[in-house]
Amino acid sequence: MIQFLIHEEADSVGVATVDIKAGETAKGLYMDSQNPAEVKVIEDISLGHKIAMNDLKIDDSVIKYGSDIGKVVADIKKGGHVHTQNLKTRRW
Repeated sequence: MIQFLIHEEADSVGVATVDIKAGETAKGLYMDSQNPAEVKVIEDISLGHKIAMNDLKIDDSVIKYGSDIGKVVADIKKGGHVHTQNLKTRRW
């Protein structure tokens, strides 16, 4: 079962298609290439929320849909929940 989708191979986050529990090894799919993906989830990820596909450090860009959607404001480990607690828009 696919638990998350990644829009493009260059993206640093995937989007949960179901609720994913910490400790699960989640299965995903790259939409552009149809290649499979897998990540060990370290925090609960709610349906529709982002999951880090690699470690991200403060000031790194978060890439989704092949575009920079914001900057990391607190370090994020691979498999972590990417949301307002650690991601901010570059607009402000």
